[in-house]
Amino acid sequence: MKGIVPQSLKLFRIRIKWFIKNYRTIFYNSELFTHELNGRATYKTDGLITSNNSDFINEPRFAKAYHLAKQTNPWNNFTLQWRVYIVCWLADYVKKLEGDFVECGVNTGAYSRAIIDYINFPATNKKFYLLDTFSGLVEDLVSDKEKSAGINNYFGSYKDVYQQVKETFSAFNVEVIKGAVPDTLPLCKAEKICYLSIDMNCVEPEIAATEYFWDKVVSGGVIILDDYGFPVHINQKDAFDKFAKEKKVEILCLPTGQGIIFKP
Repeated sequence: MKGIVPQSLKLFRIRIKWFIKNYRTIFYNSELFTHELNGRATYKTDGLITSNNSDFINEPRFAKAYHLAKQTNPWNNFTLQWRVYIVCWLADYVKKLEGDFVECGVNTGAYSRAIIDYINFPATNKKFYLLDTFSGLVEDLVSDKEKSAGINNYFGSYKDVYQQVKETFSAFNVEVIKGAVPDTLPLCKAEKICYLSIDMNCVEPEIAATEYFWDKVVSGGVIILDDYGFPVHINQKDAFDKFAKEKKVEILCLPTGQGIIFKP
């Protein structure tokens, strides 16, 4: 009907006027034009934005641990504070249980370096096993379906960091195991595990490692799936949903993209 402006056009005009008026004041932590945020953004990186309290970032204990993680230099502009906080918190939560720590998918060791400082790992008398190729994904382990989803974009994006990792952890009770999972799994001699991190970016090695270590993870121990909630990793999510159903456990999905399993 002539003279009636569609609601969608009205909203568009309102937003354009708002942008023209306010665009010079938009900064990293500005209050955004949305009703989903309750004030200024306190965290905006790694696919996550929130106006909720993020004070943990500046808490001295965590800030120190995160600084050490960042110094391993996984990539330029490394900003995974919330994910690193989750692994540190969970490592601290399970450290008094029986068992060692295992990380499958390490790269430069940012997570494990933060954990070692955050929980005072040497005082636990545990061992930390780090399994990785230390040079990126093995293309033969990535399915065509995963490549189509975007995992192929990881090929060639990793550098060889084996010597760097050995130097980073040389002062700690850490065993660095180089090679492709699942081939290297028998080299990890942990009899009991309280902390297991899975971050290898594709289904075959991740499911193989979780299956291999499942019976070794103690009751109350934690398994962290780093890629669980990210769209490009949907094939991993589907595989772990099936795994969880078979094991009769639930996966806690976090807005950081991580999935958490506590061993019954």
